Amino acid sequence: MKFLRILLFSLITSTALVSPVAVRAQQKLLIPMDLDQTDHLKAYGITFWALQHATAVDWLLNYRGGSFMADYSDLLAAECRIRGVSFETIDAAAANSIYSLVQSEAKNMDVVKLEKPPKIAVYVPPGFQPWDDAVTLVLEYAEVPYEKVWDDEVIGDKLKSYDWLHLHHEDFTGQYGKFFGSYSTAPWYQAQVRQLEAEAKKLGFAKVSEEKKAVARKIKEFVGAGGFMFAMCSATDSYDIALSAENDDICDQVFDGDPVDPSYQKKLDYSKCFAFENFKVDPNPFVYEYSDIDVQPSEIGARDNDYFTLFEFSAKYDPVPTMLTQDHVNVIKGFMGQTTMFHKQFVKKSVTILAEREGAGQVRYLYSNFGKGFFAFYGGHDPEDYQHQVGDPATDLKLHKNSPGYRLILNNVLFPAAKKKKLKT
Repeated sequence: MKFLRILLFSLITSTALVSPVAVRAQQKLLIPMDLDQTDHLKAYGITFWALQHATAVDWLLNYRGGSFMADYSDLLAAECRIRGVSFETIDAAAANSIYSLVQSEAKNMDVVKLEKPPKIAVYVPPGFQPWDDAVTLVLEYAEVPYEKVWDDEVIGDKLKSYDWLHLHHEDFTGQYGKFFGSYSTAPWYQAQVRQLEAEAKKLGFAKVSEEKKAVARKIKEFVGAGGFMFAMCSATDSYDIALSAENDDICDQVFDGDPVDPSYQKKLDYSKCFAFENFKVDPNPFVYEYSDIDVQPSEIGARDNDYFTLFEFSAKYDPVPTMLTQDHVNVIKGFMGQTTMFHKQFVKKSVTILAEREGAGQVRYLYSNFGKGFFAFYGGHDPEDYQHQVGDPATDLKLHKNSPGYRLILNNVLFPAAKKKKLKT
């Protein structure tokens, strides 16, 4: 593949030296994102690639599933062919017609210009493998570059150099993922505990719970200063719980060596949370839940009936939620996680719900702004693995290249590239 790219690049650039037609200024390259697209996931990678090569891209919100359009170049067309991404060559008249349609007041569409590729960080411990994190998995598949950070980088204020931060199957409460009841004797669990305790000690904290609270506060500062934080699975509710329990001990003795504060529930400060309020935490080490925020499998019922629906927003007046919900379908199959969905009764009124299980009071996807930045929470572990278990093999995204559930992740990846004046809240 790498050899093929080099060969194509050489042929194209050598042709450009002979003929000035390498870039056709009167033409556009349209990457459709409706059912005509052969690989929706790699289409995002192509868009990111174009931004890396100083090519601005227009995101046509609600046009053919949220298509992308840029100035035509032979290099961009060649990269699309290499990655198996469908595209169309559009002449000037057709492009003007598309822009007129999208910007018409009669249509719920709009154009958002993507200008600069965001610098992406994924929060993972050393030695982490990408196949147990849906976001890292899709970044690898779509060929979107990212860097790894963990607690020492966060505490050391390294987040300032990034635009976008992802959190996945983390536990910010210091309860080691609440795996104690099922896996306390498993070698991988014991190794994880040793790693977390060593990291806390290295950074000068007596307990993992205190160190994780400090990490949560640093991430909050990152968002407040203008960063974007995207969380999935247990990184959603455990993050907010850690913020609410900043001055509270909710960890059982098996986790931190001392008992839970008997007044823990009364001391929770919901005003510090991003998304949730009025929830009750569960410090029982034998219960595989952090709180009552999460929707239980018994509340979901049969797998065949597990779907969630994307909300529709005004593209011209609500560009942020519109960008985050671009897809080629609006009903998507559900998937489990340690945190699967959020009970609607605990979602703050200031938060925008992007998707929910219709009529069930079960929220799958939400977002809001905090300070100068934004955050989005997406429940579940892997959109194409209904009930991912410890030790399960990686999802092969070549078999799911048109996954609407994974598209929602990649919407978030591209979001920080949008021209800032369109994102005022």
